Amino acid sequence: MLEALLNEIRQCRLCEPDLLLGARPIIQASSKAKLLIIGQAPGTKVHQTGIPWNDPSGDRLRSWLNIEASTFYDANKIAIMPMGLCYPGKGKGGDLPPRKECAPLWHDDVLKLLPNISMTLLVGQYAQAHYLKDKPRTLTETVRSWHKWAPDYLPLPHPSPRNTLWLKRNPWFESEVVPFIQKYVHKNLE
Repeated sequence: MLEALLNEIRQCRLCEPDLLLGARPIIQASSKAKLLIIGQAPGTKVHQTGIPWNDPSGDRLRSWLNIEASTFYDANKIAIMPMGLCYPGKGKGGDLPPRKECAPLWHDDVLKLLPNISMTLLVGQYAQAHYLKDKPRTLTETVRSWHKWAPDYLPLPHPSPRNTLWLKRNPWFESEVVPFIQKYVHKNLE
C-alpha cells in the first residue's frame, strides 16, 4: 500500500505549471522506518539528483544525527517527507517557501502508513507551524521549547550553511538538543 502511494506521489504534477524547474516530488519512506524527517522543500541540487538532503544542509543534518549516509538513506530506518515535495524556485532571500498544496494533499495518507515512527524531526519553521500545537512565535523560542514535544516531535533549525550565525548565537542547541537526538538515533536505528 505504501509503495503504491509513494509511486502516486512521485507522479504528482499538480503544481508543475508554477514550478520553474518542473515537478520532481522527493520522498523516502518505508513502513519499517522509526525516524521521520519533515523538512521544507528540496533545493536545486536535490531536485537535480532526486536524492533528499543531498547538499551541504544534508551534510550538517547527518552530522547532527551522527550517522553515515548509508543509514540516512535507508528507508527502512529513516523516512523523509518535506512540506513541499518539489523544488519551489528562487525568491529574493533564497528559495521560495514550500508549495502549500503538498502537505494537505499527501502527509496524512503517508503518516497512516508509517506505524513505527517514534520521533519526527521538524526541520524549519514551515514544518513546525504545520505540526506543533501552541508553538511560540519565533523559531528560536520553538526550538528552545523542544522538551515540550519530545520525543514525538523535535523542532530543529534548518541545517543550512546560512544558519551558521544562528548556531553560534544559540550554542545550547548543539549542546542539549543534538545529543538527545543522537541518543535516540543510536538506540533505535543502528
